[in-house]
Amino acid sequence: MSFLADRLSLIQPSPTVAVSTKAAELKAAGKDVIGLGAGEPDFDTPEHIKQAAFDAINAGKTKYAPPAGIPELRQAVCDKLQRDNNLSYTPDQIQVGCGGKQTIYNALMASVNPGDEVIIPAPYWVSYPDIAMLCEGKPVIVDCGQESGFKITADQLRAAITPKTKWLILNSPSNPTGAGYSHDDLRALADVLLEHDHVWVMTDDMYEFLVYDGFEFWTIAQVEPKLQPRVLTLNGLSKAYCMTGWRVGYAAGDKDLIKAMNKLQSQSTTSTSTISQWAGVGALNGDHSFIASNNEVFVQRRDLVVSMLNQADGIDCLTPQGAFYVYPSIAGLIGRKTPAGKVIETDEDFVTYLLEEEGVAAVHGAAFGLSPHFRISYATATDLLEEACSRIQRACAALN
Repeated sequence: MSFLADRLSLIQPSPTVAVSTKAAELKAAGKDVIGLGAGEPDFDTPEHIKQAAFDAINAGKTKYAPPAGIPELRQAVCDKLQRDNNLSYTPDQIQVGCGGKQTIYNALMASVNPGDEVIIPAPYWVSYPDIAMLCEGKPVIVDCGQESGFKITADQLRAAITPKTKWLILNSPSNPTGAGYSHDDLRALADVLLEHDHVWVMTDDMYEFLVYDGFEFWTIAQVEPKLQPRVLTLNGLSKAYCMTGWRVGYAAGDKDLIKAMNKLQSQSTTSTSTISQWAGVGALNGDHSFIASNNEVFVQRRDLVVSMLNQADGIDCLTPQGAFYVYPSIAGLIGRKTPAGKVIETDEDFVTYLLEEEGVAAVHGAAFGLSPHFRISYATATDLLEEACSRIQRACAALN
């Protein structure tokens, strides 16, 4: 009998982390590898945010923080939600966690009972279903293909809801597709949710500020205020603020749910780093002009990658509204053979071929719940992106 807990058999290690780790190992071994697997901006944390951390250290603000987060950061989150989203919260409705992933874990662990259903549109961020299963919930996966812009429709949502549904998870702009839900998209979903008052909504807004071409970001509690009491709004500092390693995420929602999440966090991490939290105060309350500058670069990179991938034989790539990912279809490559005679039967076969033959590390679509696709992060140097796309074009041309 295994010493390990049975629940571990329900999940896999994060595929995105695994790809980045593999790419780093190959580079360390002297291989020429371009890693496009990490969802991490290549820009440095802005100086004024780093200075806020230095100031906290120099002022001795290095002690334990309460599980909910330091009061100054929770107030800064309230101010941000009012300023940017017209949402009113009080600090006792805010939890600060060790990145967005922990706030999701806290929320599901604090609310999901065995057999409760969690509706997750696919493609999804890889951790959503695994966290739901760890919490003894049942992921209900709804396929949202390229033809619908990778977004769940009102009819799909209505069909997926059952008496056991506890949560709907929304992510806009999306990881892995970059798809964004418009006001009208969210309005249609909100109308369905108003018919089912037992369903709560977890909205992951981590890429809120990374939107392009005039796309206007909305979050569902903003679109339909009647839903706010059963919406948990999730966000964090990792992506737009270039603070992935600082590990600061936050949740805003019902007081009783937040209290339960704090109770859980008090017995796990207690809190994220106090120094990181003070940096978070500097980020939320400070200058945001760097985000627009970074987005100009992201748009250039996005357009380069979409254009070059669509020139590759057998690849079809939509232009995303936000985030820093593309999620191209490789339906046109399934069934072809590599120069070594191996048939490309799955998107995992394809990304393995890319890594082995051309030294390009990407993540296969099955990891995100929808095949045959693969995900590329364009949050890396432009010259490396151009070289990687040239290699992908060459790899596709070599298939027969």
